[in-house]
Amino acid sequence: MEKEQFEYGLNENRRKFLSKVSLGIGSLALGSLLIPDLFKGKSSEDSLMEALPHFAPKAKRIIYLFQNGAPSQLESFDYKPLLNQQIGKELPDSIRAGQRLTGMTAGQSSFPLVGSFFKFNQYGESRAWISEMFPHTAKIVDDICIIKSMHTEAINHDPALTFFQTGAQVGNRPSIGAWLSYGLGSENSNLPSFCVLLSRGKGNGQGVYSKLWTNGFLDSVHQGVQFSASEDPVLYLKDPKGMNREDRRRMLDKLAELNNMNYETFGDPEIQAKIQQYEMAFRMQTAVPEVTDIKSEPDSIIKMYGPDCLIPGTYAANCLLARKLSENGVRFVQLYHQGWDAHDNLPNQFVGQAKDVDQASAALITDLKQRGLLDETLVIWGGEFGRTNYCQGKIQVDNYGRDHHPRAFSIWMAGGGVKSGMVYGETDDFGYNIVENPVHVHDFQATLLHLMGIDHERLTYKHLGRRYRLTDVHGKVVKDILV
Repeated sequence: MEKEQFEYGLNENRRKFLSKVSLGIGSLALGSLLIPDLFKGKSSEDSLMEALPHFAPKAKRIIYLFQNGAPSQLESFDYKPLLNQQIGKELPDSIRAGQRLTGMTAGQSSFPLVGSFFKFNQYGESRAWISEMFPHTAKIVDDICIIKSMHTEAINHDPALTFFQTGAQVGNRPSIGAWLSYGLGSENSNLPSFCVLLSRGKGNGQGVYSKLWTNGFLDSVHQGVQFSASEDPVLYLKDPKGMNREDRRRMLDKLAELNNMNYETFGDPEIQAKIQQYEMAFRMQTAVPEVTDIKSEPDSIIKMYGPDCLIPGTYAANCLLARKLSENGVRFVQLYHQGWDAHDNLPNQFVGQAKDVDQASAALITDLKQRGLLDETLVIWGGEFGRTNYCQGKIQVDNYGRDHHPRAFSIWMAGGGVKSGMVYGETDDFGYNIVENPVHVHDFQATLLHLMGIDHERLTYKHLGRRYRLTDVHGKVVKDILV
């Protein structure tokens, strides 16, 4: 069969095939499914998805440090001295150009410009401008690529978060981690391929919700596994009192027999997915306690991440746990750190938020690098959109707020095939519009998949008669930032 005739989306036949061979969750990458004899004489509708990765990957795994609530680019990585020079002056109509505003500032009669309360300096060979609130990030600036020209359509948190994570502003679409689990599986059959870690900072928080790590219409084995901040990192994983491991094994074997009988009767692939989830939980009972034991780390590592890394559920603890999960073969580790939604009192809120994340984010890069893992691990830091260059509400020299701004914002990436010590893209002097190398959310997603060895146009899934993909019908790889 010609290559272009391969069916790149999952279909019912593929799911039945997977269930028949009884493969455990995370133990299989789709690359092992390319068995030529299976395709002889079959139409494209009956064939399995082409083997993945599509080409040699630059990265094996991803750690995504999502800054939930949208940190201000103007207080972090996009230095705009003009705003300090023109503080209190009106945002020119020629700059805004009629672009829509949120309901929180659309009724304002005035849009006074406000510069950053914090000082900026240049660092590294790239001479990148970094806020004084990120001294640790400044030390690793030659290891990261700062993208100052991100943009999105969504103007409010829920659709913007959902868009970044699933490629759509509506729900029930697979998240990035689910797509990677579906396409590549896990490197460790004793751990999920997709893990989620949550933390909350000192600022005004926006909630996170399970639809951000959903499997959507993919099989449920691809859903992200949320880790808890409690003594039990994965809830309900331990056996109840009175049940030993041998009893649990016998129970699961009998349960699998009953589920297989039901599958033979009804043919529902979710029955097989449930069996795989039970088996994964059984294997995780041994693997998770060891991986999540942060106290076993040497003092040098604890010092690097900061004392908060010993407190479960903090951002620092989650960064260290992300490294441990990643080095143990978890394909995609997603962190969400809440507290960046500074509509007012931004300077005070920003101090606490930056202190929460700066040291641990930089430590993660340094830690991965010294272990020889950074080159094969893609690390991403950023939020769902940016903040406005004008003040929301009353403006003061040391107290102001910023509304949502989807037109231009900053993120950074490191490792995994991304150029280091680079600043990409530029905004105008007002920090309002992009003037050089715009990067859309779909471009970001296409690039992320490309680094994992996946052609974003070929990783698809047929659902309700349509073939879906993470980037929908958009996206182009940002080749300028690739090694």
